[in-house]
This record gives sequence, structure tokens and C-alpha cells, in this order.
Amino acid sequence: MQIAFTTPLPAEGFGRLKGYRLNAPLSEAEVLVSTFDKPVDAGLIAQMPRLRLIANLGAGYNNIDLDACKTRGITVTNTPDTVTEPTAELAFGLMLCLARRVSEFDRRLRNGSCEPMGVMNNLSHSLYGKTLGIIGMGRIGQALARRAVASGMKILYHNRHRLPEETEKRYDARYVMPAELLRKADFVSLNLPYSHEVHHFIGSKELQEMKSTAYLINTARGAHVCEDDLVRALKSGQIAGAALDVYEFEPEISNELLKMDNVVLSPHTGTGTWEGRIAMCENVADNILAWADGETEKMNIVKL
Repeated sequence: MQIAFTTPLPAEGFGRLKGYRLNAPLSEAEVLVSTFDKPVDAGLIAQMPRLRLIANLGAGYNNIDLDACKTRGITVTNTPDTVTEPTAELAFGLMLCLARRVSEFDRRLRNGSCEPMGVMNNLSHSLYGKTLGIIGMGRIGQALARRAVASGMKILYHNRHRLPEETEKRYDARYVMPAELLRKADFVSLNLPYSHEVHHFIGSKELQEMKSTAYLINTARGAHVCEDDLVRALKSGQIAGAALDVYEFEPEISNELLKMDNVVLSPHTGTGTWEGRIAMCENVADNILAWADGETEKMNIVKL
């Protein structure tokens, strides 16, 4: 089997593929290992006449032209399990950093603009006792809920389908519609997969429904949020702040977001730990080996 890559990846994650030809030319490859930051469009697919499998590194796969894959009969897989903990970890870290003004204080101390140390200076907000609204209560949403509950937070959630009662009890989570979640949550975290149906899920109308003291956290996909509307809401004080790992026009980031103290930014690194990357590569290898053996039940197959 001949395997091509869109992106250099840690070799230790592909140790079990030593019997195959790695880094094959596109024109000869039967398998393409792709990553979220590299588009696999119809043009690229057309350059690969022997392509039969796209093994994507990541839970999301909106970088791939699924229609072109369906036309050619190409199987697409992803790695939904290995991204869960690192992404939830970053979402929680961003939320804590934003509420406690950690990165803002760090900047101000370094450039000499911080208020003097004092009992009523440099105040921030606690997570304890606050309400976290999770939009998208899948693997990552539930991993975030577990961390939030351990910190004394209350959980509201919205999901395409309501979770089983036993799962709700595990997090003491209450299912609500989006409008109620936006009105009541102190923190709103986006953890839903991207599709055209949820493009600009958060825009001017939704931001107006949020509390003026509320914070928005997005570690899912940038296009879930209308960035222009978010900038206006942050500048006007319509919401208190935002923490973002993804951006509507990435790799470009709005200059206005870069200048705001009530915004915490991260360079699309939700899964970006060494441990996470190697685990994701191993998951990709699992998908390839299962495909080669015809064991489709062991694969993370994307529905086309």
C-alpha cells in the first residue's frame, strides 16, 4: 500500500505502518493522510487516480470535499476519540484564563501598565457557582462538563438530540433550547461539529440574548461565530469577553480582536499536545490498517 501525507507528522505515531510505502507521490497513493489545516478539494483528489481512502487527522473533516469523495467512492475516516481530552482541557483553560484575567495581567505586568497590588485592585471573576452553557454535548462537551462540575459550576446544555437521563445525572446537566441557554449562562462554550446548518450559529441576535456579564468560548470551528458581530459585541460591552481557539477567516485573525484585553486567543491548538498528536496519528494508523484488512467495524468512517 502506498500512503501520501498532506502534512509532516510524528513518525512514532505510524510505527505499525512500516511495511507500507509512506510519503508516496500523490499520483501513486491509495491512501491520503490529511490534516484539518490542509484542504482536500476536488482538484487535489483529481490528482490522485488511485486514491481509495482519506484518513483525516482530527475529529472535524470540513477540510475535505465529501461530495467529490462520494462521487469517486473514496472512504473517509476521522479520529474523534483522541481529540476529546486535550480539546476539553484547552476549553476549560481558556475559560479560567478569561475569567481570572490571567493573560491580561501577564501582559500588563510585563509592560508596566498593571494596577498596583492591593485588596480592591486587579479583581476578576470566579468559575465557582457560575453556570456553563455547553452547545454540543458530545464527547468534548461532556469532558468539559466533567471539569466544570469539579470546579463547582452548574451545567446547561443544548444538543441535536437530548442525552440519556443517566448521562444528564452524571453532570447534573439540564437540557434547554439555545435561546434559554444564552439568556442564563455565565459562560457559553461552543463544542458542536461544523456543518452549513450551524454556520454563524452565534451572530448579532444570539449575542444580544447573552448576559452583559457573560463570556463566549469557542474551541470548535471559527465559522460557528460571525466574527464581525462578535467584535462589535465585545467593543460595545454587549458581552464581557471571549476566548477563542478558532477563527472565521483563519489563519487570519481580526486586528480588533488582537487589541482587546477582554479576549484570550489561542492559535487553533485544541488538540495540540505532543501526547495528543501521537495518539491521533496512532488512531489514523488504526483506521488505515482496519481498512486494509476489510474490518470496517473498527474504523471511524465519516458518513458521506
